[in-house]
Amino acid sequence: MSSLVFVTQQVDPEHPVLAATVPKIRALAHRFDEVAVLAASAVPGVLPPNCRVVEYGARSRFDRGRLYATALERELRRKPAAVLVHMTPLLAVLAAPLARPRGVPVLLWFTHWKTSRTLVLAERVSTAVLTVERRSFPLASGKVVAIGHGIDLTRFTCKRRDPAARLRVVALGRTSPAKGYETVVRAAALADVDLELRGPSFTEEERAERARLEALGARVEAPVPYDDVPALLFGKDVLVNNMREGALDKVVYEAAATCMPVLASNSGFDDVLPAELRFRREDAGELAEKLAHLRVADRNSIGIELRAAVEERHSVEHWADEVLRVVRR
Repeated sequence: MSSLVFVTQQVDPEHPVLAATVPKIRALAHRFDEVAVLAASAVPGVLPPNCRVVEYGARSRFDRGRLYATALERELRRKPAAVLVHMTPLLAVLAAPLARPRGVPVLLWFTHWKTSRTLVLAERVSTAVLTVERRSFPLASGKVVAIGHGIDLTRFTCKRRDPAARLRVVALGRTSPAKGYETVVRAAALADVDLELRGPSFTEEERAERARLEALGARVEAPVPYDDVPALLFGKDVLVNNMREGALDKVVYEAAATCMPVLASNSGFDDVLPAELRFRREDAGELAEKLAHLRVADRNSIGIELRAAVEERHSVEHWADEVLRVVRR
């Protein structure tokens, strides 16, 4: 019997950041006889019957670590094929001394531009590091395996937009300075297009950035639940992403999956976005020119080509197949 231990923070299809984890677990459940999901908290009834959820949530960090280690120790007695840790380097560090002496590989899934001492240690003790593509992991490592982003194409379906409508532009994500929203706001004004920013502001820095964007005249709306993201994208014509290098926001792939043209500054999207859909990060004038071009371009044809690229390299089915391939290797 083949089994996998999947470690994450939350299992919640409505979570604004971690909701996309749920379809990934579901896809893995089709490839393993059993998936033991270790999570700090989990919404019941959202995973397939062959997924067994064990919660390690507690008030203190120490107690969470203790409960996690105890739960993992119990799962390792079942001799799983691997332990896959999702976006939490510390939990990979805690897993390695328990799993690897038993011959159970520890895989860390991580895609972000920030590094840390914990991440350095996690890379060192993990068997392999899975990420979207080489540039989406911030450390030089021979352990990196690029497996795509894992987009659920059954939720993000192709939608034809009205080519005659006024260009409706959207940018999604937290109001962090790393998102480069100021350039997007200035470009939208230059191109005279409708722009909507959607995203939460969790930290003081993000709240300050939100106020600064609103002072520039930006319309910053509250985030929508993850289940409502497809409908939001269906109602727009272009997505703009100006995230700094090293972070490949999944919303770019989700928007492309809906057959929506996407403009992005990050070079890491070059396997999906051709050069004419990318711009220099701080060049509002160039972005405005790209937006003006999309006003008159065949946006539906562009979108169909983008979806094909996502289907080939970034679907959740491709992602789960690659996880299985790494585990077998």
